[in-house]
Amino acid sequence: MMNISKTKRNFICWHTLFAVISAALGAVILHFALPGHYFGGYPFIPVYFYFFGLASIYMFDACRRHAPQRLLLLYLAMKMIKMILSLILVLIYCLAVREEAKAFLLTFISFYLIYLIFETWFFFSFEMNQKRKKKNKKKHETVA
Repeated sequence: MMNISKTKRNFICWHTLFAVISAALGAVILHFALPGHYFGGYPFIPVYFYFFGLASIYMFDACRRHAPQRLLLLYLAMKMIKMILSLILVLIYCLAVREEAKAFLLTFISFYLIYLIFETWFFFSFEMNQKRKKKNKKKHETVA
């Protein structure tokens, strides 16, 4: 059986659910609320953020196991890598498909911000749970 931590499993489940809902909601908005603004590159955007999130959680899990003191540094590094890679991909797409550039750019930025909020919330919750567990563990050790 595959060795997967509870945190990784939770993130993958929540991340997958979030990706499906946000992709479907984005498609509905582009088709019905903003008719004529759906573009051929739309499916690329949710897929990009989904796979980047999966890569991130695997890196965070490895860091948590081997160098937990560097977890915050890895988090910040992953955010910078995501930003730089996103800028490169946006530039390439906008130069290659100029007629869809505006719709692609606005949609990509929306997904970027939504995923930034989701990932920040998840990892903030993770850190708060870790602190609470440590506090409870110390409390039980003191009582015993």
